[in-house]
Amino acid sequence: MVKKAPRRTAERILEVTLTLFNRFGEPNVSTTLISAELNISPGNLYYHYPAKDELINALFNRFEHALGELLNASDDVRNVEDAWFFMHTLFELIWQYRFLYRDLNDLLSKNRRLETHFQLILKNKTRAIKAMLDGMRRGGALQIDSREIEATATSMVVVLTYWLSYEYVRDPRNALEVNNAQAALLRGAQHVLNLLAPYLESGQRAHLIELADAYNKA
Repeated sequence: MVKKAPRRTAERILEVTLTLFNRFGEPNVSTTLISAELNISPGNLYYHYPAKDELINALFNRFEHALGELLNASDDVRNVEDAWFFMHTLFELIWQYRFLYRDLNDLLSKNRRLETHFQLILKNKTRAIKAMLDGMRRGGALQIDSREIEATATSMVVVLTYWLSYEYVRDPRNALEVNNAQAALLRGAQHVLNLLAPYLESGQRAHLIELADAYNKA
């Protein structure tokens, strides 16, 4: 049997850092805690990532790359079922890197790279949601004036971006724990998609309600 090569230290550092950031929040996690969790010396950690910002930036790079690929899928959304899958997949990615959204304002105030790149992320999210709305409109699932697409897309992006903050304020002790993930993601996706309800063709509106009911019962 061929033995698997051990994971590189830099990779392990990022994985453990992401877990700690997600669990405790980035401001509450020090490099000393990270090295202790990994059972390596602080010097070993600094060799790979000389500053905490470098850890944050490396994780953000991964998120930004994965998000860019996912947002491209918005061009293929034509109906409520497509939109439901797209939105849930988007929320799952946000959950995977939830520390960025949980501590967003604090991170942006301290990290110039994140400040500028998150502005681009907002633009890309809005572009993707507009493409989704336009595709649903052309597919007959959505009856919306083209002049309303911009405002509707912006509202959806606001809810999408700050949903985890809302969940955290609503229940600070439990909201961002792993065992609550599915319920939190489901609520977020439903609320974003419910913004489309007034514009949905009647059959599509009924299907959205059916999807929500099925997932809530599950």
